[in-house]
This record gives sequence, C-alpha cells and structure tokens, in this order.
Amino acid sequence: MRSTVLLRNAGSSGPSAALRERVRRPAYLNKLAHPDDLVGLFKNDDYIGWSGFTGVGYPKMTPTAIANHAEANNLQDHPDTKKRFNLFVGASVGPEVEDRWARMDMIARRYPHQVGKDVAKGINAGRIEFADKHLSMFPQDLTYGYYSLRKKHGDPRKPLDWAIVEATAITEEGYIVPGASVGATPEILQSAEKIIIEVNTKIPNLEGLHDINHSFVPPNRQPYLVVHPMDRIGLTAIPIDPDRVVAVVESREPDNTGKNAPENDQSRAIAGHLIEFLADEVSAGRLPKSLLPLQSGIGNVANSIIGGLADGPFDQVQVWTEVLQDTFIRFFDSGKLAFATATSIRFSPEGFDHFYANWEDYKDRLLLRSQQVANSPEIIRRLGVIAMNTPLEVDIYAHANSTNALGSRMLNGLGGSADFLRNAKLSIMHTPSVRPTKTDPTGISCIVPFASHIDQTEHDLDIIVTEQGLADLRGLSPRERAPVIIEKCAHPDYKDLLHDYYERALHECLARGAGHEPHMLRNAFKFHTNFMEHGTMKIKGWD
Repeated sequence: MRSTVLLRNAGSSGPSAALRERVRRPAYLNKLAHPDDLVGLFKNDDYIGWSGFTGVGYPKMTPTAIANHAEANNLQDHPDTKKRFNLFVGASVGPEVEDRWARMDMIARRYPHQVGKDVAKGINAGRIEFADKHLSMFPQDLTYGYYSLRKKHGDPRKPLDWAIVEATAITEEGYIVPGASVGATPEILQSAEKIIIEVNTKIPNLEGLHDINHSFVPPNRQPYLVVHPMDRIGLTAIPIDPDRVVAVVESREPDNTGKNAPENDQSRAIAGHLIEFLADEVSAGRLPKSLLPLQSGIGNVANSIIGGLADGPFDQVQVWTEVLQDTFIRFFDSGKLAFATATSIRFSPEGFDHFYANWEDYKDRLLLRSQQVANSPEIIRRLGVIAMNTPLEVDIYAHANSTNALGSRMLNGLGGSADFLRNAKLSIMHTPSVRPTKTDPTGISCIVPFASHIDQTEHDLDIIVTEQGLADLRGLSPRERAPVIIEKCAHPDYKDLLHDYYERALHECLARGAGHEPHMLRNAFKFHTNFMEHGTMKIKGWD
C-alpha cells in the first residue's frame, strides 16, 4: 500500500457533496488532497503522463499548482532547484497548463503531438526534445517502454513516474470514468507508478460514453473485434490498481477549447468539390448511398465539409474519426448522421453547453474510444473509412508535408492523419491552394514541386483537393499525376510555373534515362528558398 500525502483540507471542509456523489469508492475520499499539497512530490526529470486529447479532458489543478509553486519560489532561476519534466500526453492539452510549463522551461521532453505556441517555440529553439509519432502507435510504444529506455530512477517496470488524469466519476471498483476525451489515458494509467485523479465536478458525469480496452503487449495482443462504428468491445471505465492512487483532487475548471476555426469561401469551395466527388462515387457504385465511415481532421476545411454533409444528399452516415467539432452537432441535428465514434469531443464552450443540455438526444449516437483503437489501422482498413485531412503542402507527385514548415520548423506533429490515410479506402488531403504572407496575399503555394518534408507519401494518397478543384490520382503513375495535380489544384499565380517545372524536369530526366518521377534537384526547393529570401514563392523562372 502506498502512503497517502498529508491532506490539508480533508480534516476541515472535507469533500464537497458533488465530489461525494461522483466518487463511489469511499476509500478514495480518504486520499482527497489540495493540489498545493502535492507539488513537493514531483522531482526534476520525472516522467509524467497527462490525460487529454485536442485540448479536452486534461488535468488543470495539479499542473497549475506545480507551475505556481515553481514561479512563487523562483525555482527555475537556479540550476540546483530547477525542475524540468518529461511530458507524455495522447495529443494536445490546454495552453494555460502546457504553454505555461513551456514558457517556464519546465518541459525537457514532449511526446507525441502538441499545438501550443510556446511549446513549439521551445521545440524549435532546441530547449524541448520532441518527436512526433503516429497516434495509434504512441500508446503501444509507451507500454513497450520505448520512451523510458534512458530513465534512471523509479520502478523499472513502469515507464512513467506519474499519471495525472481528469475524471468525471470514479466507480465502486475505483475505475476512472473519463470526460470528453479518452486519448492515451488507459495506457498512461497502465504505465504509471503513481496516479493522481482530478475529478471534475464542473462538467457532467459522462459514464456510459466510453469504450475502454486494456493494452496488451505481443505475443498477447488481441484483435479488435469491431465491424461497425457502433460496436462495443470494452468497459465503460478505465480499470486501475487502487493502491497506485496517491491523491484525489476536486476540479471545477472547464476545458479551455475556445472557438472552432471559422469557415470561409475557400473552405466552402473545397467542401463543395469533395461532396460532389462523393456523390459521383455513389452514382458509379463505388460507394453506398450512406457512404462509408468518415474520418475528418480539425480546422475550417473539416468544419466546412461536415457542415456541407449536414446539407448534403447522404443519409444514415456513420463516422469513425479522432475528433468531433461543433459542425458535428449540426450534422447530428440534421438527422443525416446516424452514429459517430471518436477519441475526443472538441466543441467550443457554446457547443459543449448545447451538448450537455441535450445529452439525452446524443448519448446513444456517440461513443468515445482510446486513440489506439480509434486510430487502429486494422479497423480503419476493415471498415473502409473515407479519410480527410489537411497538410501544409503537397507536391506535384502527391507527397504531403503535415508537420515541418520549410522542412525544418515543427508546427504540431503528425497526429493521426497517417494512421488513416495509409489505411483508408479513400485517402483525401484538402488544402487551400495558397496561403498569405506578410507582404503577398498569395505568397505561399500549397502545391509545390517537391515537399520540403514528407509525412504522407505518394503511395498513401488518392485524392488532392483545393478550392481550385479536385485531382483524382487513383491508378495514375507519377508522370500522369503531376499534370493533373497542377491543372486541378494549383493556384493560377503558380500554375504556369509548376507546369514549366514539370515539363523541363521530364525532358531532362528522360534524356538521361531517369524519367519515372522527374525532378530538377537544383530547382526542387526554389519556391521555398525564394520565400525565405523574398517573402513570396513567386519566382521569376527556373535555372
């Protein structure tokens, strides 16, 4: 049995009525703690896992207390007292905790995905060691011990020193009922030596919304017996060893989600092309009238696509995805979305208010799973998912860059896009054809000769779509793909330049017997170098 910390508030006010209702294992109430009482437990170089996915379901109280303590005592100013932690989260969390830790130089390592501006600054300045990873693979690699190979302290059987997770309830068995995300929380809890549970009584008890699986390591892994998005194969709460629970903290802090990215004319045009394409696939008999399960990324294009489907010709649509945004509420309310499963619900504050107020209308049409299941290549391929994601750039042969601007500057990380795009029946990448710079409204072409970093290869993608049009690449060779992508997807400001690049590259490479996928390496990144030097990708010509 692990010792319990000295609890400042247990002998005075005790647990609130709301907390007593949520925590159905009485022994856990004896571990009730104020977060300020816990900060001394965390040591420099600790390996810490948080719950959370896309800024939802993450711990707020304990990480904030750790930062407050470090700031109040100037711990980060002195090498002898400075604390830097190795942080593992299924995806991103709220900026008020993660970005604050980054600004205070409290993060030594971060895996496998983030969206915080200050975290990205720390990564690109060399202060934070970061490696992105396919989101389906991160939880299993954590349980394999891959991230703790160089860990010199703690229980060698446990990759993490700590798991700090948010719950909306605790069952009689001591199991954890998550909130609006699952992510990698089951594997983080499985991997942790010590556990702190933050029970959030601000949001409703979401018991019944989740389908939780235990993670096994080879040769004992089991198949995921899912043949329909509605299939349940697990428990409604996350099993844990109660002896590893060090403290329970009450939280009343909401998730800091903010507004969803607004739609615009570009995103609506992209959605229009894509919905027309899907309708043509139905007419051709390659898709059923209700389509196949949809996966949609995040951002304004994804919002426009889901909003367009709410007004579209398809009924009884199923969704198998990572994240649900506000337009999914409209999709549900239209009557066209029959069922959706994800690993996170990332609604705006107004969207969450509507969702919780109408919980009875949604609860039987929605299921949250762990990211290892939601992003499972096995299931994605079996269901024939239609995957739709947004890159930074796509080159003329359909290699896509989702992570590193100008080949070097990390933005967020790969996320789960490649889990879906490599295994989907239809793999679609959608992007504006151009983005603005400080001096040129069309200064960045998202269709380039050669992607400056490659996350998704030409072997993974079927469809490229911009507001200019849609390129169907199925069955095409590289030499056939390039003219189609340029003609259908490139912005008029860059179309002639790209055609000229391809034609010159083709002529040169055929002449030397290297014409399968023609490039002029001396010019391949000229769009990018011109942007770095002149603030635009609009070059005068090729060498």
